[in-house]
Amino acid sequence: MSATVRLLLADDHPIVRAGLRAVLETEPDFAVVAEAATAEAAVELARRLDVDVVLMDLQFGGGMHGSEAIAAITGRPGGPQVLVLTTYDTDADVLAAIEAGATGYLLKDAPPEELAAAVRAAATGRSVLAPAVAMRLMDRVRAPGEALTRRETEVLQLVAQGHSNQQISRLLFLSQATVKSHLAHIYTKLGVDSRTAAVAAATGRGLIRR
Repeated sequence: MSATVRLLLADDHPIVRAGLRAVLETEPDFAVVAEAATAEAAVELARRLDVDVVLMDLQFGGGMHGSEAIAAITGRPGGPQVLVLTTYDTDADVLAAIEAGATGYLLKDAPPEELAAAVRAAATGRSVLAPAVAMRLMDRVRAPGEALTRRETEVLQLVAQGHSNQQISRLLFLSQATVKSHLAHIYTKLGVDSRTAAVAAATGRGLIRR
């Protein structure tokens, strides 16, 4: 890594990218070398350009999800670090991003000095987590038997979006029996007995987005 940290901003909102650029370019050791409005563009630019850190949102207006882009970027030997900068702090989003290879996870309400420190840490491969995200992960470690698995979270997120068991099995390449088994485990862990109650409980605890 050079003395200057070279950055790629990936967010589908032009105003957000402009704001980030304005904040980051006040730091003498940062250089924003490119911007991407889609996850696909972020993957391509990260492959083509000499970049140290990609600041990546998770939700783009269609197409590839941010976590998929993270996996594509970090899966390439010698690729840049990825620092998630998003408004989402649910288990579903945090786990997907970290499992995909994100070095850090910050929320967009982070103050500028915290963002700058996180970028520098990410550039050297050190992990940085927003306090709310760190607390959520600690809770999972403390009570693993009560925490939903990554797959259970995916199933419940699709339930919340109105998908049937048949649709979920097709989307996740699972048998309907496996989907039902996941739902049974979800109900037990959340202490509920219906899809509606499971969605309400998980949304209230910040496990999924509604």
